[in-house]
Amino acid sequence: MPWKNQGGGPWGSGPKGPWGNGPQPVGPRPPDLEDLLRRGQDRLQQIMPGGYFSGIGITLIVLLIVAFWLLSGFFRVQSEELGVVLRFGKHVRTVEPGLNYHLPYPIETVLLPKALRVSTISIGMTLIDDPARRGRSIRDVPEESLMLTGDENIVDVDFTVLWRIKPNGVGDFLFNIQNPEGTVKAVAESAMREVIGRSQIQPILTGARNVTEQGVQELIQKPLDSYGAGIQISQVQMQKVDPPAQVIDAFRDVQAARANLEQLQNEAQTYANQVVPQARGRAAQIMQAAEGYREQTVAEAKGQSSRFLKVYEEYKKAPDVTRERIYLETMERVLGGSEKLIYDGGQSGQGVVPYLPLSELTAKRPPATGQQTTGGNR
Repeated sequence: MPWKNQGGGPWGSGPKGPWGNGPQPVGPRPPDLEDLLRRGQDRLQQIMPGGYFSGIGITLIVLLIVAFWLLSGFFRVQSEELGVVLRFGKHVRTVEPGLNYHLPYPIETVLLPKALRVSTISIGMTLIDDPARRGRSIRDVPEESLMLTGDENIVDVDFTVLWRIKPNGVGDFLFNIQNPEGTVKAVAESAMREVIGRSQIQPILTGARNVTEQGVQELIQKPLDSYGAGIQISQVQMQKVDPPAQVIDAFRDVQAARANLEQLQNEAQTYANQVVPQARGRAAQIMQAAEGYREQTVAEAKGQSSRFLKVYEEYKKAPDVTRERIYLETMERVLGGSEKLIYDGGQSGQGVVPYLPLSELTAKRPPATGQQTTGGNR
């Protein structure tokens, strides 16, 4: 009996060996590469009956090559980039982010600088990887940060420069300078040293940071524009401004003494601002009182002189009557505030002892305010 009629041999049915199951197929088999090539050749022969090197075949091949060449001109500009299109090496236009097209190579090429991104350059410090902390740490660079001030002091300045490419200066950025970051760093360090060299150390360490940053930014921008670098300085940030580490403790003591001096000066100025107005107020009050007394005295003198003239006019008209009236008014004014005892010197007064202090026998009455006591006439 032949093997094929035994269903896999005497040890079982199917494609099995004498020791069990044989290899089983796993999943669909991949297509054969030779079979695919053969099918492709057959289809090309159907399209080009004359063969590959016939007129139609060559034309189709040329058209396919031209189509692929034209399609190679499509390119995509990312969100932080600008496309700089060069025609035979010359800058012809700048395109915005998105899908764009340029004439295929070698007619036109495209450069994709990150012109919309704000870059950062640190001067006086550098960031290094720290595996122990799983991050990055800052390391000082003294040869960049130590600077000399205008009053011959040394200051340690770490600062950061934020810059970007000008929207209309991408071509200048690509072709006018060779190392943009190195150029910006060198110009920024030079500008900071110039501004620090013109300034005193005290304003730099306290309240003049904004002025210093603005001055450095303007000083950086001028040479970059003269170079035609196509770079815009967005901001200058001073990260650390301290004296050198060797003298920082002594400098802090000086700063504390200056702070105490300013505090004492402010307290003295506050006391002066309080005392001087009070003294001026009292002086003004005394001046006003003296002015009032003067006016009062002058007015009373004028009144008395006017009264005297009036009395004198009446006296000339009736001297006896006026004399008696003056006498009575004078006695009324003199005796009006004194205690008075009136007794008759006749027969009823013979029992009175002349030396008896009669004024102590009567109770003293307080004089009435604003009222004069009028003595009686007998």
